Amino acid sequence: MRVDQFDFELPDELIALRPASPRDSARMLVVGPDGKLAHAHVRDLPDFLRAGDALVLNDTKVFPARLRGVRLARTDAGTTPKIEVTLHKRIAEDRFLAFAKPARKLVSGDQLRLGEAIEASIAAKNDGGEVELRFALGGAALDTVIAAQGEIPLPPYIAGKRKPDARDVSDYQTTFAKDAASVAAPTAGLHFTPELFTALSAKGIARETVTLQVGAGTFLPVSAEDTEHHRMHSESALLPRDVAERLNRARDNGGRIAAVGTTSLRTLESAAENDGQLREFQGDTDIFITPGYRFKTAEILLTNFHLPRSTLFMLVSAFCGLETMKAAYAEAIEERYRFYSYGDACLLFRRP
Repeated sequence: MRVDQFDFELPDELIALRPASPRDSARMLVVGPDGKLAHAHVRDLPDFLRAGDALVLNDTKVFPARLRGVRLARTDAGTTPKIEVTLHKRIAEDRFLAFAKPARKLVSGDQLRLGEAIEASIAAKNDGGEVELRFALGGAALDTVIAAQGEIPLPPYIAGKRKPDARDVSDYQTTFAKDAASVAAPTAGLHFTPELFTALSAKGIARETVTLQVGAGTFLPVSAEDTEHHRMHSESALLPRDVAERLNRARDNGGRIAAVGTTSLRTLESAAENDGQLREFQGDTDIFITPGYRFKTAEILLTNFHLPRSTLFMLVSAFCGLETMKAAYAEAIEERYRFYSYGDACLLFRRP
């Protein structure tokens, strides 16, 4: 499909720079399986689910993956240009794949000093501004210095308007986050509070967790003119066997799977057999979902509002239909919903 089919105009003032407080007070646009729209709040989520349904959340945790520093002078040049890297995938105890800015100033073999005194070298330079970094430290020692000197990598549409601050350390993290390995939050999960979880449990709605370590590729625009030519960056995902078994039982008993966020949904779809049965899954996924895709797992998706021409807007258009989602986003803009990572939510019911 042509990528420009997924374009829309968004007023700049609707990009949320801070989350709603409390978290579950965010607005929620409900899109029914017939495309009908309703307005609610995230705290109303139990009213749209029923006993026996299973909520699936991504429990990944954001780590301070952005490091600023300099390229040390080469023997043939006396300059030390400023460099910024965003780590997005660990490939060894002392190595990360990262996106560098400006990547044009780097070549294989360059030495970097990041943070206060983190030494690294460019082991390889890939396409699209990606580099392979080899650090002088490894393992837990490297984790410690990154945690101390790195920054939470806010999305560019927020970071371009203000600097990250102490509030973001907690705001850009779900209340149930575990292992720190993602460079972006699973933002639909940001809306959940202990009170909302209590209300969901009281209604008999199960809560399960999967893990997808979100990479910096989530921030990259789709540069191809046709979806057929877009390449997704792979991300590590985990669906434990016991979770897969409980979700299969829930569906066998008439319950529905409600995925919280596109990352949870992509994990489930990566783990599903053709008949919809879920199996244990641990590995990389680069699944790219566009209209025409046949979903095998979730019937419901809670997600935020996404960027135009993005892979995430393509995914929700596959879930509900492109024209339905264009109409829903037009309604959200008319009603002044807040967009993107710190914004409001959509509750989507998959079209038959």
